[in-house]
Amino acid sequence: MSKIKWKGGTILAPVPPSLVSCGSMESPNMLTVAWTGIVNSDPPMTYVSIRPSRYSYDIIKESGEFAINLPSSHIIRSIDFCGVRSGRDVNKFEACHLTPEKATTVSCPMVAESPLSLECRVTQIIPLGSHDMFLAEIVAVNVSETLIDDAGKLHLEKAALAAYSHGEYFALGKKIGSFGYSVKKKKGISKTQKSKNSPQKSIK
Repeated sequence: MSKIKWKGGTILAPVPPSLVSCGSMESPNMLTVAWTGIVNSDPPMTYVSIRPSRYSYDIIKESGEFAINLPSSHIIRSIDFCGVRSGRDVNKFEACHLTPEKATTVSCPMVAESPLSLECRVTQIIPLGSHDMFLAEIVAVNVSETLIDDAGKLHLEKAALAAYSHGEYFALGKKIGSFGYSVKKKKGISKTQKSKNSPQKSIK
């Protein structure tokens, strides 16, 4: 596969266009953040990178709290709106007909219409250039009951999550594998059968 070299850029895709909520129940706000992810598992930690010019920047910096609300395809228009409009000018919850929901651990609201919300507490702010990175510990996870089966297993594939790729939104499609499936032993297949079914050709 031939490739053409470009200068360094932010083309890493897909990413989740997450709704990051902040403020208080009395004065809630949210913005869309694609620059987010997991940075540690024990303790569970995440980050959001936000431009200092954004209205939510000072709110999160002063409170030290925010919630990451996973994006569902059915509210993608609201997700886009929250990425291009400022909380200085409009109440985004009211404009998008979304519901601020009381969190269990932090004081900022969650987005009720999101299937999964991560409550986060800032541990460090790192200036990077155009954005500052808010490193945070995930202190609580709130999951819609509709995504949990009788055995307590999470079925996030039922959440109709959306993804963002190079300026466009996509709904996640069919499952093509699961973690570790490439090395998982198939039930009922012996080593002899595996040898016969091997794609490697013999050397003559």
